[in-house]
Amino acid sequence: MTEEGRRFAADYARLAGDIVNPLLAVSGGPDSMAMLTLAHEALAPGFTVASIDHRLRPEAVEESAMVAAHCATLGIPHTTLAPSEPITGASIQAQARTTRYALLTDHARAIGAGGLVTGHHADDQAETFLMRAARGSGLAGLAGVRARTEVHGVTVIRPLLDWRRAELRAIVRRGEVPFFDDPSNHDDRHDRTRFRRLLGDNEWLGTPNLARAAAALAETDTDVRAMVDWIWADRAKVGGGEVKLAVDRLPREILRRLARRAIGTVRAEAGIAAPEWTEAANIEKLLDSLMAGKRTTQAGIIASVRGNVWRFREAPPRRAPA
Repeated sequence: MTEEGRRFAADYARLAGDIVNPLLAVSGGPDSMAMLTLAHEALAPGFTVASIDHRLRPEAVEESAMVAAHCATLGIPHTTLAPSEPITGASIQAQARTTRYALLTDHARAIGAGGLVTGHHADDQAETFLMRAARGSGLAGLAGVRARTEVHGVTVIRPLLDWRRAELRAIVRRGEVPFFDDPSNHDDRHDRTRFRRLLGDNEWLGTPNLARAAAALAETDTDVRAMVDWIWADRAKVGGGEVKLAVDRLPREILRRLARRAIGTVRAEAGIAAPEWTEAANIEKLLDSLMAGKRTTQAGIIASVRGNVWRFREAPPRRAPA
């Protein structure tokens, strides 16, 4: 085994020692084709590969076919997945990402894969960090791409987060592995493209250091999540369609996360689908009101204060105008 193969095997084992028969997401770009090359060298047989045809570019059919053909030469099962409905929306890249993970995780469950493996690397991590910093993201956002996480109930691992883009491209070029360059990676209409160029033109920004900063924040975020779980178990009372939280002597970041969880819990129990809600929703005005002892509403939930307890319940329907 090559030195690179041993390095990949160690990185993979650190994240996925409990995962059997993983599914590798391989787009056909140099990064994912390098991951496939390393996996073929370093991992035991049993993994499978899937590519996504988002049906946004006619070239995607040929690209998926290229991955399928290369997998056939390696003796690795391959599947091309495509959405049943066209991808639309203001942010095509964001919509494509949502669709991509839905297709991949559904397929992983269908074939009994133990987890999903993606080819995100250190340059991706640095780009994500800068993009989110520019948008004013908090701790969870700045933590960037996680080395191991869960999406739609499927474990997702990213063993290449310590690898540079140039290293991965060198692997496929040296091995004469086929690959293609997605033209959207050079399209300045996309935020990521602009930040990629910013990093490429300014080496002093230090891509590895930015990636390490994101990893450190991810570790901190994991610790904060664990604290929130502990505090929720100790201080939250859930039942009767409401959540009551004892909030005395808690810092704002903990309150922010507890309030989001309370809102999500009540919405799920009440079957509230609209207005839209995510765990990343901005609730700063809600926190300001509650910390000032005022009642407020958000996402179909009414929150009120009594002493050191915050109460969350479904908001009553609005009265129709007379």
